[in-house]
Amino acid sequence: MAALRGPARRLLPPGGLAGLGLPPRRYRYKEKWAGTAPKISATRLALQNFDMNYSVQFGSVWPSIRVSLLSEQKYGALVNNFSDANRVSQELELLNAVDFVYESQKAAWHMQWDSCVEGVRGEETAPQETHSEQLSVEQTQTPSLLSASISRNIKCYTFSKGDVSRFPPARPDALGTLGYYLLDAASLLPVLALNVQPGDLVLDLCAAPGGKTLALLQTGCCRHLAANDISASRSNRLRRVLCSYVPKDISADVHITSWDGRNWGELEGDSYNRVLVDVPCTTDRHSVMEENNNIFSRKRLKERQTLPMLQMQLLLAGLLAARPGGEVVYSTCSLSQLQNEYVVERAVEVAETQYNISVHVEDLSYFRRLFQDTFSFFADCRLGELVLPHLTANFGPMYFCKLRREQ
Repeated sequence: MAALRGPARRLLPPGGLAGLGLPPRRYRYKEKWAGTAPKISATRLALQNFDMNYSVQFGSVWPSIRVSLLSEQKYGALVNNFSDANRVSQELELLNAVDFVYESQKAAWHMQWDSCVEGVRGEETAPQETHSEQLSVEQTQTPSLLSASISRNIKCYTFSKGDVSRFPPARPDALGTLGYYLLDAASLLPVLALNVQPGDLVLDLCAAPGGKTLALLQTGCCRHLAANDISASRSNRLRRVLCSYVPKDISADVHITSWDGRNWGELEGDSYNRVLVDVPCTTDRHSVMEENNNIFSRKRLKERQTLPMLQMQLLLAGLLAARPGGEVVYSTCSLSQLQNEYVVERAVEVAETQYNISVHVEDLSYFRRLFQDTFSFFADCRLGELVLPHLTANFGPMYFCKLRREQ
């Protein structure tokens, strides 16, 4: 006020500056705009993203999946056949754990037996001379689930549904070999679906950290196994896993590389009987639980946005690396349709239109029946199968889809 003199002062309304709605000078402040946006943790950002997308995709099931993702994960113990497997199995059974792979084999036998019995009952009124022929046809139409999809050499122990017990750390034997490998038991399903046969040439295109590679070796069927990961540090971790679980003479036969998997079709096209493509993804459980190396951190925004394209390119490279008649399994640990079914559809389309390669997507719905006592499956997958996290069986998420390159 004292600074205003003459005509300027006479223009002020009664009450001076306060009459203009302005505070006295001593109470004024200067507005400051934040130089950076408010910090939101990567885990919170991931959960917000999932709430927005998965509530639409899964509807009323999403709240159950959500609370399971935020709860402690359940593990399985993959028995190492290169150690004293019988002793290890006995020790795990003393913990009241069961080999879910063996239990699925028994389930397969029961399914086949029930199917055969139904076939016999349905033909009881058939003429005697054609009865044996019709029964034979019925048996050939019944899928041999045990021999077609389940490796007898893979043993993985889990605790029953609702049992939240934890496995103790594996102990080395006299030779320093660890007896079992702890992993999400659902991650074995892509390996079982791959159905490796004796003498197969096998490619694990995105192999690190090594759980699925180790499971492939447990089948005892790989004539040659190529394990690749573009990250040199992750490839070194894979080497350490093999060193702890596999004898040197066998691990030396595993060809470990750190190439860009997207180029594998150009490097070794039409070469492999079986290809596993376990692609990088949003790793949903890790994303809502761990800040470290979280793909939802702001600095990895572009990487996250381009994930589906990367995944499609890797799957396409796997299809190109497979021989005609070879089989490819695509897998992620994400619930996202954009990273699962849509990637498969796009890769099949590009393989046909750009490379003149016909690809058939296999039906894996029988996996739900075989493993329903261990895992919780999503019933509405258009292609492949999806294991949902559930509080009573908190494995996954794990998506897997099997493709066969036509002759």
